[in-house]
Amino acid sequence: MLAEVRKLLPDAPVIYAADMAGLPYGTKSEAQIAARVAGLLGRMSERYRPRLACIACNTASTIALGMVREVLEIPIVGTVPAIKPAAAMTRTGTIGLLGTEATIRQAYVDNLEAEFATDKLLLRHAAPGLVEAAEAKLRGEVVDGTAVRSAVDALTEMASGNRIDTVVLACTHFPLLRDELQAAFGPEVALIDGAEGIARRIVHLTQGQEFDGSASSMAVTTGPLEEFERLAPVFAGFGIEKLVRF
Repeated sequence: MLAEVRKLLPDAPVIYAADMAGLPYGTKSEAQIAARVAGLLGRMSERYRPRLACIACNTASTIALGMVREVLEIPIVGTVPAIKPAAAMTRTGTIGLLGTEATIRQAYVDNLEAEFATDKLLLRHAAPGLVEAAEAKLRGEVVDGTAVRSAVDALTEMASGNRIDTVVLACTHFPLLRDELQAAFGPEVALIDGAEGIARRIVHLTQGQEFDGSASSMAVTTGPLEEFERLAPVFAGFGIEKLVRF
């Protein structure tokens, strides 16, 4: 997500917020996630005064997007499963969706399916192991190939799973494993996420606004700073040198 935003808005100062203390979201109840996301974004908005906020998490967005928009007086961009473009892309009419446990059971996803893929077959699978594998890859550790293979097999072994030609990566962690997932699914299966569309939406909502290219970006975490600092090389690649604890 950050990579796509940087491509379109290279001079925009960014505050990347990682709720490490609140992970994993996917196994929490809807009430827990809604309260956590709304409260945390409210406090961060008061402290940092952003002109726009993006909830870069499918689980948080499908549950708390409406609540956050009611509370905060700035544009809020959510991240939701890319079912619409997947439905337009599929040739076989069978789409796979990989997400967290909380995301795949949401009525929000049901509504997206009903609106954009009513004539398609959408097969959903919760793959929490991919979150851990993606986090490991970010830290420069070896990716757990078992987690990747398990997620892929779970989808393709469902009834009609062998007809899947398009897979929605419905968790912002999963694109970090794009190479591993593509190798497991095979070249004939297209992988899609919403990062490009979200970046374009952010550009649209900030159109005509000026950015101070000299303003510094930073990354903040709710968890231990020493663990977060292990990701410093990754953030440096996006021009973010300052890492702090919220």
